[in-house]
Amino acid sequence: MTDQAVDSGCPDGAEAAGPSAAGTTPEPRFFGRQRELKALRADIERAGLDTLAGRKAPRARVLLIAGNPGSGRTSLAEEFTRRLAEDYPDGVWRLRLTEPAGRPVPLDEAARELLDCLGIAAPPGAAEDELTELVRDALAARRAVLLLDDAVDAEQVDALLPDNPDCLVVAVSRGPLTGIPDVRPCALGGMDAKAAIELLATFTGSVRITVDPQAAETIAEECGGQPAALVLVGGWLAARPKASVADAVKRLRVLPDDHEQPKGTRPLARAFRLAYESLPQSAARTLRLLALAPAGLADAHTASALAGCSVSAARATLDNFAALGLVRQRTDECFEVPGALLPMLRTLLEGTDRPAEVQLARARMLERTVRLLQSCRAITEPEGSAARKKLAALPRALRFPTPHDADAWLRDRLGTLLASARLAVEDGELDTLARRLVSALVRALVAHRGTEAAAPELYGLHELVLDVAERRCLHREQAAALLNLADLDAQTGRVEDSLARYRAALDAGRAANDPYATGRAMESVGGAYQELGDWQRAGDWYGRALAQRQTRGERADEARLYGRLGTVHTYAGHYGEALRNWRAAVAGYRRLGDLPSQARALSEAARVQEYAGRPEESLRTCREAVELARRAGDVRLQAALQLRLADTLDRLGDPAAARLHRSTAERLLGEEGSAYEIRSASLED
Repeated sequence: MTDQAVDSGCPDGAEAAGPSAAGTTPEPRFFGRQRELKALRADIERAGLDTLAGRKAPRARVLLIAGNPGSGRTSLAEEFTRRLAEDYPDGVWRLRLTEPAGRPVPLDEAARELLDCLGIAAPPGAAEDELTELVRDALAARRAVLLLDDAVDAEQVDALLPDNPDCLVVAVSRGPLTGIPDVRPCALGGMDAKAAIELLATFTGSVRITVDPQAAETIAEECGGQPAALVLVGGWLAARPKASVADAVKRLRVLPDDHEQPKGTRPLARAFRLAYESLPQSAARTLRLLALAPAGLADAHTASALAGCSVSAARATLDNFAALGLVRQRTDECFEVPGALLPMLRTLLEGTDRPAEVQLARARMLERTVRLLQSCRAITEPEGSAARKKLAALPRALRFPTPHDADAWLRDRLGTLLASARLAVEDGELDTLARRLVSALVRALVAHRGTEAAAPELYGLHELVLDVAERRCLHREQAAALLNLADLDAQTGRVEDSLARYRAALDAGRAANDPYATGRAMESVGGAYQELGDWQRAGDWYGRALAQRQTRGERADEARLYGRLGTVHTYAGHYGEALRNWRAAVAGYRRLGDLPSQARALSEAARVQEYAGRPEESLRTCREAVELARRAGDVRLQAALQLRLADTLDRLGDPAAARLHRSTAERLLGEEGSAYEIRSASLED
């Protein structure tokens, strides 16, 4: 950011940079507001209520910039925090608390986003209180500024306030944040005439202002000093180099006030009407349809799908909108609709376009997104694979040249893609497309980031699938979503929650008559009880899952479940039953020809024999397992089993033989610590 910036009325502090008289795009600048900047700076130094009372402030100081969208409130906050950056070495962290469409961002989403910026991993599916606590802990030892943009109410801000007086919170909101003590408000009105005219001159050039300075002052008055309105009028003049400033005054004055708008936003509504009515019919339709863009963000692909035109034509239209101040260019490819304009666009869309046409445009946008996500995943597949062949058949505009390009696109667009999936599910009329979109996004995330790294996003996506499945009574998909969510709950230690979801998945799997889902759910219920230390219930559920696998002849799953039964019986101290189950697992793996698994099952049987006080039998079984591992060529398993033999020999009073086996393990792997940890010092190991 340069020394100054212009607010285009976008809630997240968009800088406006309209075309100059020569048609070029000037550097973003900040105009006026010097009095407000000085007042905000003075508020930091001013003693708070706690200081006056002789107490140390327990929390961060809160400064409030209050004003309507389009008043320049966010750009003022951005400029102010930019000037403070040197005083706060741990950085300025920025968070938007309201989406452009007006939806308040839930606290868990906001906290997760901030933690991601701070480089702190947030557990997937964690509760709101846990996430906000992590935020406060992360900021407890930092000297930083937290900019909370477009806050809806005091509760949103209060939950994120650092318990650290060395931090500063700058909140941007429409009105007061009643409930936060010692908040410092700065109410924002219109810009002064001099600054407003300087802003206008960046679009018109100095000549037209010099020729008719009185008309320029009138423009500033008609726009109420609102930067967003001035940007729109400036864009209208920049597109008409032969028009005078007085022409813009005449056009504005003949436009009636929209009495349905609040009085403070009427100047912006008139300026928007001036810009909108100057557009060709096709461009006006495209602009209205941008109200459907998720999170108010659109690239050429999004605009192309919404308008039903080519990607190149859509890009040219977006560039034209940016020149007129109707959208803001965030990156080379991405444009944002100012939040102050979105309500007006939605009103126009509802009053002008037929619902069927709007729904068709939304469907085209979702379909284009699905195809891009499929392309994003396919580029990660090996050359010559079916996915790569299918990718080659797609139009060039939908293909990514390299996996790196696809990964960068997915990373840059992830917030928009998640918003698109959420809006598609909330729509309720495009469930088939919504399911395809969520599925494609899940596969792309897993392909590029892996299941563990993408777990926080996957959790939310599985919840969206569950919403659609429950609404449409799709029991099979409901079971799959519940199983995925339960797995993520289990991985983050929420075992009780995972147990409830596994049971719900079992019911859904039975309703769908899906044997895989029911078997998987029964085994997972057993695993949850095992994690809770309820060996009896764990064994009961493993037994049910085993019976189902046996009736279906699923030998590999049957052998694995015998092993799981052997484990819980071992923990329960039922060594005879545990040994029978491990022997059954060994027999099952023998029939399958799976030597490594057979060796591991034998090693567990040897562990049980040792616990049961039969060390000689344990030694023989372990040697048999070593031989199987050698035949399988599994060096690491051989080393681990050699260590098991060494432990057993120590207990039998043969330290020389134990040293021999340990040296064998070291020779196999080079170092003892890299072997599988299956040694059997005690039952608790």
